[in-house]
Amino acid sequence: MRIGLALSLVACLRGQDATPPEPADLQQEDTEKNPQAACLEPPPLIRWSDYTGPFHKVVGTIGRKIEHKAAHAPHFVEGAVLCSLAPKDKFRIFLHDTFEPASFFSAGFNAGLDQWANNDPSFGRGGLGYGRRYAANFASDTSERFLTDFLLPTVLGEDPRYYRLGHGNTAKRLGHAATHIFVAHRDTGYHMFNFSELLGTTGGAAISNSLHPGNARGFGSMAQQAGFSMMQDMGMDILREFWPEVAHFFRVPFRDFHRTPSH
Repeated sequence: MRIGLALSLVACLRGQDATPPEPADLQQEDTEKNPQAACLEPPPLIRWSDYTGPFHKVVGTIGRKIEHKAAHAPHFVEGAVLCSLAPKDKFRIFLHDTFEPASFFSAGFNAGLDQWANNDPSFGRGGLGYGRRYAANFASDTSERFLTDFLLPTVLGEDPRYYRLGHGNTAKRLGHAATHIFVAHRDTGYHMFNFSELLGTTGGAAISNSLHPGNARGFGSMAQQAGFSMMQDMGMDILREFWPEVAHFFRVPFRDFHRTPSH
């Protein structure tokens, strides 16, 4: 579902080089502070406190979920890399990813689908069955986030954030986003295989199987669940890549909205 949403948004950008504006003021602000800095940490692109449009609570909830794991790489300064995250910062990402409203809604929605399809009949029906499914879904989702957002990135020295490309044509940016489930960044800024994604989704699928005793077991079932989780993450990365254009279309206030995107 998230992949379809992301691809439909990208389709709206076809036929034009969807290049979001560079935050020029922020570039000057960061480089003037310390032009010799080994790393930069550009301010967030979005100020949600400034948004007063319709459904501001809903829009803010969706936008914060997209943005808190997205990093706007400082490619405007040659040789600069993003400042690495400390373990406490990665743990903060995990907490935010777990306890935001969208996570509770997602667990509830999936529990409703499982209830309707009667997945894992051992949970039973009715309110009690739904509650068991909700708890199992939330626990398995939390376990996967703990692995992919905090534990594995900390142990492996991997940055759990998505590095937004933010320039080039649509096809180039789409390819960049789609390959993030395989290619991540080290804390030092260099590329590495995305072990956290592969091991985290696989571990999350194994934990999910243990929490759903009535579902199919075995490697095939676990691989299917892990693959589905990876496709979901790919869809979210695509949405994160093109979120500046989507937000601009819906007039969500970016810090650099005073500039006009080039086409």
